[in-house]
Amino acid sequence: MKDYEVIIRPQKTEKSSAEAAEGKYSFIVANTATKIDIKRAVENLFGVKVLSVNTLRYDGKKKTRRQSSGVVEGKTASYKKAIVKIDRNAKPVSYIGEGGKVVKTGRKFKDTIEGYGE
Repeated sequence: MKDYEVIIRPQKTEKSSAEAAEGKYSFIVANTATKIDIKRAVENLFGVKVLSVNTLRYDGKKKTRRQSSGVVEGKTASYKKAIVKIDRNAKPVSYIGEGGKVVKTGRKFKDTIEGYGE
């Protein structure tokens, strides 16, 4: 699955806006996406380091509506939501390489997702 197919759109509510200050972002994702797919997609698309991914599935609700021709029954769409927690203090990673030398990676991550709160 491609990265741009995994994340459908961000979910912007009052609660998700408040959690964004803590480093938690909510997204509507594809129903077939796994936590690993979501983590990889967020890291590649937004350039952040993901610490954890929590997912929830919502089933569609039955809805009825009265029209002049009678009662019309329908169902709202089901969807999958992911809450992604990012690393706010992203630092370069260091590890011990060959010969016991400490090697640092020069990779730096962003500490916020740009354009989420707009």
